[in-house]
Amino acid sequence: MKIAVSACLLGAACRYDGKSKPCSEVISFLQHHESIPVCPEIMGGLSIPHPPSEIQTLSSDLLVKDVNGKDTTAFFEKGAQVALKKALEKGVTHAIFKAKSPSCGVDEIYDGTFTRTLVPGDGVAVRLFKEAGIRVATEDTFKKVFRTS
Repeated sequence: MKIAVSACLLGAACRYDGKSKPCSEVISFLQHHESIPVCPEIMGGLSIPHPPSEIQTLSSDLLVKDVNGKDTTAFFEKGAQVALKKALEKGVTHAIFKAKSPSCGVDEIYDGTFTRTLVPGDGVAVRLFKEAGIRVATEDTFKKVFRTS
């Protein structure tokens, strides 16, 4: 299996806060598969670190803003497109993304109020990956979604 994976889950310090979120279960699982690390936020041009952003509207008029009110939508859209292009070029069929992220959240994201309130929805990159037919999961759900033990 060729699997795109959020680079922060592999230990890359590329999150908005300059930290990583290495996940030993993901790292172990990927030893048996070809992994393609991606960080849509960095691929879209955001610096490390940068102020946290949340999706404000999920409609066709996507709006992402940082905690200071700056519109960061273009960075998220570009990063999602670049990450998907890389994944498609590499023949990716599955992806493991960082839960709750405005780029990588799968099925639930923060609501845009910066109060850590979760709502149903997908991150910007996840939406594109799903539209392209790539099976997506988070570090918390990949075993169930990919039916591994």
